[in-house]
Amino acid sequence: MQDSSPKDSPARHLALQGASNFRDLGGYPTIDGRTTRWRHIFRSNHLGQLTAADIEVVRALGVRSAFDFRGLEERAAGICVVDEITVHSLPIEPTVVAALRAELAKGTLTAAVALELMRESYRNYVRHNTHSFRALFGHLLEDHAPLVIHCTAGKDRTGFASALILHALGVPDEVIAEDYLLTNRHYKHDPSNASDLPADVLDAIGSVEASYLAAAFEAVDSEYGDLEAYLRDGLKLGRAERDALKARYLQV
Repeated sequence: MQDSSPKDSPARHLALQGASNFRDLGGYPTIDGRTTRWRHIFRSNHLGQLTAADIEVVRALGVRSAFDFRGLEERAAGICVVDEITVHSLPIEPTVVAALRAELAKGTLTAAVALELMRESYRNYVRHNTHSFRALFGHLLEDHAPLVIHCTAGKDRTGFASALILHALGVPDEVIAEDYLLTNRHYKHDPSNASDLPADVLDAIGSVEASYLAAAFEAVDSEYGDLEAYLRDGLKLGRAERDALKARYLQV
C-alpha cells in the first residue's frame, strides 16, 4: 500500500525524528463508498522522544489528546513531551519480553517460539484487555479529534486498536491488513531494552506479520463468535454507536 492516496491528499506517514511510526488513519475507503477522514486519528509509537521540530509538527496537526496503551513502567520511561496533549492511560502491560527471557533461561528460545509468543500476546488482547479497547471507543465517541493512539512501538497494541477502529468504520479487511503491515516499512526498532535476546528473536518482536493480527481475530471468533459480536458485546458498539463513529470519522 502506498503511504498516501492521490497526490492532492495529505501524507500518511509523517517522518518524525523521535517517532518513526507516526501515521494517519485517514484516506481509507469503506465498503459503503465513504472514506476515513484525514487528520483526525493518528497512530504512533510513544511521544517521549520527540524533537523540537517534531513537537512543532504535532502542534500544527492540532493533536490535543493521546490514548496510551503502555504499562506503568513504560509510561514512566517516556512521558509525552507535547505540553498541549492530554494523555489518557489505557494500560495493557507488556508480557512478551519477560516470556522470551523465561524461554531463554530454559534454553528453549527460538525464533519460532518468539513468533508464537507474539501471537499469544495478541490473543490475550482479546481475552484479558478488551476493557482497554472498549475504553478507547468510549473516548472516540466523545470526539477528541485530532487525536493519537499509541503504545511503545505503535505496532502491536496500537496495531490491534487501529484495526478495530477501521473495522468499526467499515474499512475492508485487505486494507486494514495493509495499514497494519506499514509498520514494517517505517518503524525503526530499538533493541537496546532486549539486547540479551538473539537477533532472529529481536526481528520477530521488532516487526509485525499478518499471523499476529490474525491470532487476535481468531481469539475474537473463539471468545465472542465473530467480529460483529465482539464489537457489539465486547466493545459496546451498538448500531447507534457505530453510526456516531462513522459520522465523526468518515466523509463522503
